[in-house]
Amino acid sequence: MRTPHRMDPDPHHRPYDRSEAPHNPYEELGALDDGPLDEFLGEGTAEEWAEQEQEQEPEQEPEWTPPVHRRGGRRRRRGRFAGLPLAAKAVVSLVVLAAFVTLADRWALLYAEHKAADTLKDQLDLAAAPEVEIGGFPFLTQLADKRLDSVQVTVPDVSADRVSLAKVSATAHDIRLDADGLTSVRGAHVPRLDGDVLLSFADLNRELGASQVMFTGDGRDRVRARGILPVAGHDLRLRAEATIQRQGERGIGTQIGGIRLDIGDLATYRPGTRASDGLHLTPKASADLARETRKAKALLSVPAIVQRLGVPKATVREALSDDGKLAELTGSPRFARQAQTLNLIDLALDNPEVLRGLGLDPDLLNALSQLTRPALAGRLSLAFELPEPKQGDMRLRYVRVEKDGIRVRLSGSGLTLGSS
Repeated sequence: MRTPHRMDPDPHHRPYDRSEAPHNPYEELGALDDGPLDEFLGEGTAEEWAEQEQEQEPEQEPEWTPPVHRRGGRRRRRGRFAGLPLAAKAVVSLVVLAAFVTLADRWALLYAEHKAADTLKDQLDLAAAPEVEIGGFPFLTQLADKRLDSVQVTVPDVSADRVSLAKVSATAHDIRLDADGLTSVRGAHVPRLDGDVLLSFADLNRELGASQVMFTGDGRDRVRARGILPVAGHDLRLRAEATIQRQGERGIGTQIGGIRLDIGDLATYRPGTRASDGLHLTPKASADLARETRKAKALLSVPAIVQRLGVPKATVREALSDDGKLAELTGSPRFARQAQTLNLIDLALDNPEVLRGLGLDPDLLNALSQLTRPALAGRLSLAFELPEPKQGDMRLRYVRVEKDGIRVRLSGSGLTLGSS
């Protein structure tokens, strides 16, 4: 059998030695540490290489903006103002300057009004600062000339005697200032002044009537008072009229008349010394005497009353003994008229039982006898007087009753304020 042909071994071939360790490629990479890689990178460290990379980063591109398609665009807008003529630029500058000057003028005006209000509050001892309004424009020009066209002052709630004036308003004209500037005004001279004073009915109702008497206008010079007046534990209806009149050149006062107190439907009291004054039965009460036997007998049992009625004594004796005669006597018109003229105040102390029989409280009658006309009029009267100026003149022009109160017009001349 033919043996296969065997190839001759390669003289350079080394047989594989299983004891030899396998080759590690990472060791070869480590061997390159000082080799060609360092020559390629250079002698710098890894940190320096990172810094070089940051320095070599490309710059960021600018943010994209839409293109301007208008021809001329911004260049033309910038050129519009630059192309204005010199006169137009001057006008714009003057307008801006005038705005600043006006602002400064208004600020100075407000400051002056505030200072004037505080000064008047202190000098007049007011509860609150008044409202001050300086007229004319510009203010700084007037101040430099030491002259003001007009100044209006409004003072609310000024105390005047027993009442409060609801509103006092005065306007001074052509004022001459004694000043060295805005903050150094020493005084003022007022050649002419017009004023208005309102005395409201609301204040009269609150201060004079104690919320129980209401005042209302009744013509151009009259005021009507209606309400309730407590007397000796009884609420009596009060009626009165007041005539408003001027007192001298600087004051006003009231003349109270027609004072009347109604005790229900039984009697009416009018304070005074005239024959019609005093306490009298009402027409209704005198007519009731004919229907109420008990009251008629109580009245006729007092000789003083019978004498004032002018009834003969024989007729009285018949009436007291016969109810028919009594009804005939008290039902006559003459007796009713005479009964109304009786002043029951005169009988209050001497005949208390008779008055009690008529339905009248003797304590009430005693209190009415002490309530004189001056005492009642004093509760309803009102008056005030203008202060007398140290220099100049101030007087009332007229007094008039209006819907909301009593209005007084005043005028002044040659007045001086402050230290001038």
